[in-house]
Amino acid sequence: MSHLVDNLQYANWSEKIFRQMREGGVDAVHVTISYHENFRETVLNFEQWNRWFEQFPNLIFHGEWASDVRLAKQTGRTAIFFGFQNPAPIEDDIGLVGIVHKLGARFMQLSYNNQSLLATGCYEAEDPGITRMGRQVIKEMNRVGLVVDMSHSADRSTIEAADISERPIAITHANLHSWQPALRNKRDDVVRAVTQNGGMMGFSIYPHHLRDKSDCTLQSFCEMIAIAAERFGPEHFGIGSDLCQDQPDSIVEWMRVGRWSKEIDYGEGSASAPGFPPQPNWFKDNRDFGNIRAGLIKTGFNKAEADGLMGDNWLRFYEENFTPKP
Repeated sequence: MSHLVDNLQYANWSEKIFRQMREGGVDAVHVTISYHENFRETVLNFEQWNRWFEQFPNLIFHGEWASDVRLAKQTGRTAIFFGFQNPAPIEDDIGLVGIVHKLGARFMQLSYNNQSLLATGCYEAEDPGITRMGRQVIKEMNRVGLVVDMSHSADRSTIEAADISERPIAITHANLHSWQPALRNKRDDVVRAVTQNGGMMGFSIYPHHLRDKSDCTLQSFCEMIAIAAERFGPEHFGIGSDLCQDQPDSIVEWMRVGRWSKEIDYGEGSASAPGFPPQPNWFKDNRDFGNIRAGLIKTGFNKAEADGLMGDNWLRFYEENFTPKP
């Protein structure tokens, strides 16, 4: 039995979206619950999700282990897994790594576009790699079962993280740089470092990271996946859509700026339109994953490979990497 997993969304959560997840047969979603929030502020986001779990128990529940993906499939619900796009929730305290894992966090980016205490973000001019604290935090993340995510990190930092980490790491949401040059998309040497160490990469449907942006075709997207699968092996890939459904444009500024700047950081967007670009017509919300599966089959993937890319590869990764080391 195959499973459908989207390994990154940051939607403006609502009953409507939870129902669309069910209509789309989505078994599990890794959701971002912190961009720039410190520990206490992140706890408030855990609290908010607990209220949603209480309000919509027939639609969603808190996913903590790989077995919860199977439970979601069996009970017709969606398991929600938590992750951070920045190490801000652990502040400068390595002891909080274990605490956030206990609370339910399963992924943490070591940097978000900028330099952090742990690693360099992809927007910085210089990348000195993983810091002294970063090495210690990776070791602790490995111990407790918190996955190292390098989606917004710079090249050297990502390669070093893949090599330093004793457990596989992830790029939860990005595409191939050779297909669409963007600061956030990953060059082959970066993808190779992650995958040859057993890691995973999720392909993003965020328009700024697609060839032809919002006009990207499903065929082009699936052809990119085919190139990645041929170069590095299909078992190392999945979907991390980066769906930001129903978010107001002001959230883009929060994502990019947090509290570190007084200026608007337009990132890879247009300076005249810093808001969210429209999604491509073949993936507007959680009901459209079937389009991707059909596109993969049409591109030449067999059923087992398509099942892997649509979620089974992430499920295997969850099984191996969420539990604490014995």
